[in-house]
Amino acid sequence: MYKLILSWRYLRTRWIALASIISVTLGVATMIVVNSVMEGFATEMQNRIHGILSDVVVSARSINGMPDAEWHMEKIREVAGDDIEGMTPTVVVPAMLNFRYNGGWITRQVQLIGIDPETQGKVSDFSDYLQHPDNREAMSFQLHENGYDTGGEVEGLGSPRRPQMKDAGWEHRRRMAQLDRFERRLGLRQEANPDEQAESGQTSAGPWDGRKQGPGESTGQSSHNAGSRVMRVEVSPRFLDEAVADNGRSVDSPAGPATDQAIRLTSGEESAATDQGDSPATSAPSDPFAQRDQAAGRTYEFDPATEQHTGTVLGIALSAVRLPDGDDGMLVLPGDDVKLTFPNAGTPPKAITDTFTIVDFYESKMSEYDASFVFVPIGVLQDLRGMLDPATGVRMVSSIQMKLKPGVDGDAVRDKLRGAFDPHLYTVETWRDKQGPLLQAVEMEQAILNVLLFLIIAVAGFGILAIFLMIVVEKTRDIGILKSLGASAGGVMGIFLTYGLSLGIVGSGVGTLLGLIFVWNINEIADLLGRLTGRPVFDPSIYYFYQIPTIIEPWTIAWIVSGALAIAVLASVLPAMRAATLHPVEALRYE
Repeated sequence: MYKLILSWRYLRTRWIALASIISVTLGVATMIVVNSVMEGFATEMQNRIHGILSDVVVSARSINGMPDAEWHMEKIREVAGDDIEGMTPTVVVPAMLNFRYNGGWITRQVQLIGIDPETQGKVSDFSDYLQHPDNREAMSFQLHENGYDTGGEVEGLGSPRRPQMKDAGWEHRRRMAQLDRFERRLGLRQEANPDEQAESGQTSAGPWDGRKQGPGESTGQSSHNAGSRVMRVEVSPRFLDEAVADNGRSVDSPAGPATDQAIRLTSGEESAATDQGDSPATSAPSDPFAQRDQAAGRTYEFDPATEQHTGTVLGIALSAVRLPDGDDGMLVLPGDDVKLTFPNAGTPPKAITDTFTIVDFYESKMSEYDASFVFVPIGVLQDLRGMLDPATGVRMVSSIQMKLKPGVDGDAVRDKLRGAFDPHLYTVETWRDKQGPLLQAVEMEQAILNVLLFLIIAVAGFGILAIFLMIVVEKTRDIGILKSLGASAGGVMGIFLTYGLSLGIVGSGVGTLLGLIFVWNINEIADLLGRLTGRPVFDPSIYYFYQIPTIIEPWTIAWIVSGALAIAVLASVLPAMRAATLHPVEALRYE
């Protein structure tokens, strides 16, 4: 009992020990905060990567892909069918994205991915990253009327606002079609001479050229148009509604996307934007009256107000631009048309250019993907690239993505498939294999930070050692009296060990409490520091997330506290041994 009484007395009266307590407190709190943030970052990043990539992917080494996806999927089922929950084929090819903004063309290097909208969502979280609620429920490459997220609906507070997305969809497409017709009638838009365009190497055209696809219709064939030189003017919607009419119908009428294609017949002189390269299936109307009109010199013109091209989904970073106020400005919106240029499957490959209509944006919060991924229907991409055997109709695919059943070891399935497919022709990887360097870098960073931060607690341990040695020297007479009264060497040693343990308990306890409070309120603290310093502590434009992610692991807290207690006790061992070895006569000789 006397050991506890003396330890408690020293703890209350020896204020020099407060420095050691503060050191332990700061060390424990810092380690809890850093580990919680790092664990949150690592977990969120892995979840997003895993949500983008399927569990296991079998890919062809050739850019032209592998033939007969059904045969490959059947072979995969034979090897690991009991472990697989779903599969889907994909086509991946490098491409160039072009879209017009403010009268000029913007070009981006992208990775064009052909997917099956019905099965892609079954092997990954692709649908969860789309901006229209209906597409998150059931993915479609058809343009929606409106209802796209304007920011904050999915991510919550802290995500950037995109007010321009409010009118995205068919409403935006109709308005842009009105403006386009209005500019043409005023002579503000001048078409480039096709011969000059061919000499200059241009393959792009006006905003509404190319293949047509009515709302709810299947995809048509490819076509190419002449380019256009654009001069934009600001026209008020009210003036536009009053000034522009199409065959006696107001262009702002709620006709919208109809189930049948709206066909506008104009004379050759009026059809400045007529598609000159349509295939027979799309270059002329199918009804006899349209054929009669075409024979009379009138041609079919694609109507962007009621028709769309093949749908495409763009990574959000290809269009969004972070503004000084923290919101995102959009270069293009769902309803706008873009051009994609990519190589065909021939030898040598040739460039193919086609027009697509943006139907949605893809936002995974991984800048590597949001700034490069463009998704289109796999059948359209196969047709455009010529990825099929004309004799048998067998199509080519780049990869087969698989989702495994819960609890299945992805590495074991990967090893099985590697034994079944020729490694010279195929690569078989898990999602961790594809992002191995990034995940290993995060784990290494977390390990190094733990070592460095644990040195803070080690410094506190040396402080405890120095303080206890001072106490032993100062209390030599008291130690001699205790031993002369019958206190054993073990009892004297226990006093200092108990004192060290008490410092560790108080320091680690207060540090744990402070660390948890800091973690629970870290985003509010970051906002406060940002307002005080005038600079954001956590910039969402740099990181993958709009808020600082944190995960508190009880096991991590347990080993941090245990380590702090161990250091405090070990630091008191040497002073305790020195006190225990003092001889009472020697201790009291000069007293």
